[in-house]
Amino acid sequence: MSANDTTAMEPVHNGANAQADFPGTETATHFNYEDEKQVANAPDSSEDADYDPEHPAPTAEDWATLREVADKIPYSAYLVILIEFCERFTYYGLSGVFQNYIQFPAPASYPADQAGALGKGQQTATALVTFFQFFCYVTPILGGIIADQYLGKYKTILTFAIIYVVGLVIMTATSAPSAIASGGAFPGFIVSIIIIGFGTGGIKSNVSPLVAEQYKSKTPFVSTLKSGERVIVTPQATYQKIFNFFYWGINVGSLSAIATTELEKNVGYWPAYLLPTLMFIPAITTVILGRKRYISAPPRGSIFIEAARVIGYSFKVKGGLDALKPSALKENHPELLDKATWDDVFIDELKRTIKACAVFCWYPIYWLCYSQMTSNLISQAATMETGNVPNDIMQNIDPLVLIIAIPIMDRFVYPGLRRVGIKMRPIFRITLGFMFAAIAMAYTAGIQSMIYNSPPYYNMPSEANDGSGGNNYISAGYQVLSYVFIAISEIFASITGLEYAYKKAPESMKSLVMALFLFTSCLGSVLQFALVSVTVDPKLVWMYTGIACAMGVCTPLFWFCHGKNDKIDVEEDSIVRNAIQEEAYQHHSHDADFKDNKI
Repeated sequence: MSANDTTAMEPVHNGANAQADFPGTETATHFNYEDEKQVANAPDSSEDADYDPEHPAPTAEDWATLREVADKIPYSAYLVILIEFCERFTYYGLSGVFQNYIQFPAPASYPADQAGALGKGQQTATALVTFFQFFCYVTPILGGIIADQYLGKYKTILTFAIIYVVGLVIMTATSAPSAIASGGAFPGFIVSIIIIGFGTGGIKSNVSPLVAEQYKSKTPFVSTLKSGERVIVTPQATYQKIFNFFYWGINVGSLSAIATTELEKNVGYWPAYLLPTLMFIPAITTVILGRKRYISAPPRGSIFIEAARVIGYSFKVKGGLDALKPSALKENHPELLDKATWDDVFIDELKRTIKACAVFCWYPIYWLCYSQMTSNLISQAATMETGNVPNDIMQNIDPLVLIIAIPIMDRFVYPGLRRVGIKMRPIFRITLGFMFAAIAMAYTAGIQSMIYNSPPYYNMPSEANDGSGGNNYISAGYQVLSYVFIAISEIFASITGLEYAYKKAPESMKSLVMALFLFTSCLGSVLQFALVSVTVDPKLVWMYTGIACAMGVCTPLFWFCHGKNDKIDVEEDSIVRNAIQEEAYQHHSHDADFKDNKI
């Protein structure tokens, strides 16, 4: 079976150990690795397997004695990562200067001591930046529905990329000095962030599943490294590696804020917005030129209606979702059998998806912690001594830490832990991420307290100099650890969340489930809206302290509620359907074989 085929459901017999005895891994995959020859320039790793012609499924003894490693990443996945790099370069280049753009008035000349344009104050700036984040993570639901039900991921990405460009042009045009002076910049800004929000949302919900779809193996197998060591190559380790690279690309792109913050301070806002606009061109070019290389699941029109019907019937039938499997309906509710357009595997997939969405319910508090980095921490730096650098350049510490830390985690930390038998399953990693987010906010509360105890403005630096703000005698270097802790939390919570959303969703709902995960960031923005009234001096210490306490309480509760999921992570991920089953399912076959789940 080639690398582009759907995983077979029948076990591959290769001696006595061919069929897996590990729970949930009933199948094995024979791989044709011709596609790997195309990945000549992909970074290699000692963790990548030196493949043999055949790879048996791991036995119970293999699971007990062999360590897990990641497979190689397909070439097409790197193209998708390039698309995400360009889009995130644009997004963070723009949004990295929003807080100053809105909060402070336009300077008399450039270079400016304090960059600004609209002069609306910190509360308005925080509210609008929060709205932008909110909107950018609501629209992925629309993008997910369009992709899964109508257009597919590729066409949806291309369509929303065009919408994105329109918003970028408006943003750049209305940030010109003449537009700022005439009062046209503010309405232009509102219109552009709404259009950009639609564009980035449609792309965001689809590019993450698309990068993971480039890897087609769904079941673990045994292989041999160049050193001669026998290992288990698992989808879990491979997806972890793919999303680590994907997130690394995001953070390399986000360094664009270094350039745009320098441009806003030294030249003005129109070049700060023009640079990200021009960078979006390679993103669209990559989408178009790579169209023949991408592997993308086709849309299946009725999936959301079907899921809603199943959930609706589950309240009417005893036994929950399991009782709605066609194999169970035959015995207990034959009158419903003709109404079933699903099969047994779909029910298992839907159960797994609902369980994943329960995990996502804890993320809004996490994103509330994260969002401080792009709003209130920027304003905090404006009340500290930053030397000759812009106050909003400090946020780039976060991606710099991630760019260094992610490869270290991928090549050394995670493989080293797997080597000694510590597998770092998803729920445990997310729990660690929540813990570091709580630490980041507690530390930030301490920094804010130090600011309020520093001269010359003490606890009212925002009202100094006739309301334009002033600096207390404390270095912005104290903020470095806030960004470091947030970055560490992202490695464990944010990357793993992307991975979890993809792995737990059925093939026909990948974009929607990813959008639901991204929607939790939107809910975090709603919580941030609720805190706008306390984002003023001298209440900021209590705001940061409250967020830290909320995240600190959620962390152990999250582990208590979901820690057991790690024990069945591999078993759940093995729920797949073969090509024949998928074709029958795609066409809503209603014959007896489909109902009996025999295809």
